Formats: sequence, structure tokens, C-alpha cells
Amino acid sequence: MIKVAFASKDGINVNEHFGWCETFYLYEIDAENANLIKEMDSSKKYEAEVDKLEYKIECVSEADMIYVTQIGPKAANMVKIAGIYPMKAASENEKIEDVIVALQKLIANPPLWLKRILLK
Repeated sequence: MIKVAFASKDGINVNEHFGWCETFYLYEIDAENANLIKEMDSSKKYEAEVDKLEYKIECVSEADMIYVTQIGPKAANMVKIAGIYPMKAASENEKIEDVIVALQKLIANPPLWLKRILLK
């Protein structure tokens, strides 16, 4: 089972940039099931970039993976250091439901990068 935080404006599509996202949707996903655990508020504003990124990472700290439309190299590095795997959506407005189905197929026969996450 993995926990994935989706950056979304509407809870339906992956349509937010990591640093600008005000709500992350946290799902628990395994090969057969996917459940929305909670919506995580990440709407506080910070002037300093490092403060903003640390706050966003703290908001998604329960996740094993984050799924976003965009993430800068500095943010991606900070996310990885925090033990969270960053993923970029294939397209703007990719449906969360479609991503979950694709992840479930991968979980059934996981590639090495996903095995590392599953073994955490």
C-alpha cells in the first residue's frame, strides 16, 4: 500500500503546481483499492521560497509520493530528501482516477522505483 498526495484545485484532476497548491488530496492505494483518506490544507502563504517549500513538504509528510503538474528542481530535491517521491502528471488536468488505475497496475508488478516505496 502507498499513500499518494495529489495536487488539485478540484479533487478530480491533477492540476496544481507543487509550490502553489492550496489543497492536496491524500489517497491510500493498493492493487485493488483506493481510498481518499483526507484533504490536506496547504494554503498558508510564505514570502521566502525555502519557508514555503518546507511548509508544503510538511503538509504532505504522510505521503510516500506526490503527484503534481509541475515541481521545480529545488522543490523536487527537497521533497526527495524528505523521503517522498515526486511525480509529474503526463498532461494538464490528468484525472486522479486515471492515475490511480495506472498506479494499481504498476503495484501488481512494481518497477524498482516503486518497490522501494512499497518496502518503506
